[in-house]
Amino acid sequence: MRDSVKGIFFGLLAAISYGMNPLFALPLYHEGFCPDAVLWYRYILAVVFLGTWLMWRHTEMKVGWQFAPLLTVNGLLMGCSSLFLFLSYQYMDAGVASTILFVYPVMVTGMMALFFHERVTLGTVLSIILAFTGVLALYWDENGATLDSVGVLMVILSALSYALYIVLVRVTRLRKLSAEVLTFYCLLPILPVFLMRTGWGAALTWPTSATAWWCVVLLALVPTILSLSWTALAIRYVGATPTAILGALEPATAVFFGITVFGEKLTIRLIFGLLFIIIAVLIQVAKTQKTATS
Repeated sequence: MRDSVKGIFFGLLAAISYGMNPLFALPLYHEGFCPDAVLWYRYILAVVFLGTWLMWRHTEMKVGWQFAPLLTVNGLLMGCSSLFLFLSYQYMDAGVASTILFVYPVMVTGMMALFFHERVTLGTVLSIILAFTGVLALYWDENGATLDSVGVLMVILSALSYALYIVLVRVTRLRKLSAEVLTFYCLLPILPVFLMRTGWGAALTWPTSATAWWCVVLLALVPTILSLSWTALAIRYVGATPTAILGALEPATAVFFGITVFGEKLTIRLIFGLLFIIIAVLIQVAKTQKTATS
C-alpha cells in the first residue's frame, strides 16, 4: 500500500474518531454525569492509557524543566477547550456545537497574522467571511429564533482556547517535543483542575452501568488517544496540511451521530452552515499547502 493511501486512511480515521466526542459524552450526561465528571474520567484514563503505551514502547519521557511553564499553560488551554465544548452540549445540539468549533483554524490564522506578522491573503479574508457566515446560518433557525447565546459563547471560547494551544505549540519550543509526549505532559495539569471542580471528588458520579463504563473508556481511547495516534501517522505519511483537510470530517461526523443516534434534525440551514464552515477551512488549509510547496 502506498504511503499516500496509508496517510489518507489514517487521516480519515483520526477525523472520524475525534468527531465521536458527543457519541460517548451525551449518554453519560443522560446517566447523571456533569461535564466536569465526564472530563475527569476522560483525562485520567487517557493519562493512564497513554503513559502505559509510552512506557511499553520505551519512549524517552524526560523533558527539561524549561518546558514546565509552557506545558502547564498549554495543558490548561486544552482543558478549557474541552470544558467549554462539553458545557455547550447542554445548550445546543452536539453537531451544531462541533461545527461552530471548527472555526479554530481561522482563529489560528488571525492570531499568526496579528501577533507574528504572517501575511493575510485574499483567501484568508474569504475563509473568515465564509466561516462567520456559516456560524450565523447555524445561529438562527427557520423560525427566526436563535441558538442559546450561552451555548454559542461556550463553543467560541472552546475554539479560542484550542487555537491558542495550537499557536503556542507552533511558536514555542514545545514544537521540539513528539506529539505523544507533548500530549501526555499537557494532560497532567488538567487533572487537578477537574478534580477540584468536582469538589475533590465529592461530585463525581461512579459509573454503575455497562453503558457508562463503555463510554468513559471509549471517550479516553477513541477521540483522545487513538485520534492522536492516527493523526501522527497521517502526518508522517502525507504531511500536516492534507491531514488538516481531512479533519473537515470531524464536524460532519458529529452531525451524523447527532442525527442518527440522538435524533437531532438535519435542516437546510444546518446543511448550508456546515458547507460554509467546511469550505472556509478547506480554503485556509489549501492556501497553507500552496505556500508550503511554492
